[in-house]
Amino acid sequence: MTDLSLPNLPGGLPDKRQVAASFSRAAASYDSVAELQRDVGSELLRRLPEDFVPARWLDMGCGTGYFSRALAEKFPASAGVALDIAEGMLNHARPLGGATHFIAGDAERLPLQDSTCDLVFSSLAVQWCADFASVLNEAYRVLKPGGIFAFASLCVGTLYELRDSWRQVDGMVHVNRFREFGVYQQLCAGSGLKVASLETHPHVLHYPDVRSLTHELKALGAHNLNPGRPGGLTGRARILGLIEAYEQFRQAQGLPATYQVVYAVLEKPL
Repeated sequence: MTDLSLPNLPGGLPDKRQVAASFSRAAASYDSVAELQRDVGSELLRRLPEDFVPARWLDMGCGTGYFSRALAEKFPASAGVALDIAEGMLNHARPLGGATHFIAGDAERLPLQDSTCDLVFSSLAVQWCADFASVLNEAYRVLKPGGIFAFASLCVGTLYELRDSWRQVDGMVHVNRFREFGVYQQLCAGSGLKVASLETHPHVLHYPDVRSLTHELKALGAHNLNPGRPGGLTGRARILGLIEAYEQFRQAQGLPATYQVVYAVLEKPL
């Protein structure tokens, strides 16, 4: 069993080429295990203003295009752009439709002109971006006045059960350090965008055993890309130690994996 987790942010960053390659490889298996991603994205869609109808939207970090198709269904008269850094995800999403255009690109340097979108929608993608201030600047730039940047991300506390269990086994980097929620608050407040809502909610999934959790993370492409991560396969003794430590968290529903999800709806002033 290899050790798996979500790639790291501040304090040693994954190479974006590694992130893109990892998600490209996972494109075919991603949707079969993406319960969290579907639940979070659906909740983010519900948080859009009821009377809001964009003429053009951007699904930033579109992955397999699940929410590009959901946006197309919600706004059938709108034109959509699906963007992702992983070519493999785009190749998977393109034949399934939803967006008008599918573009390879980076959220920190969007390949779009100024004031061309009414909505920038991004669900569980911006946690991969080291420079979130640049993400906010780019969203501001491409939005029309009155446009909305709606994003869901992850913050400190995500996968704390896995992190704490590994901590009992060794001192290696196995699980990400995510931004604190306060950093999201600070950066959003200084972005020039009006903060309509910004909050965090825990989302807990349950698994029968540790292997089921690590298998799902691998199928999502969300495995450990941290600098300082252990190389090669993880030894049997350490895996047994991990399993023993994680069992201390077991609940009636199974082994919990907690994701601290940030939900935000920001508006560009008129």
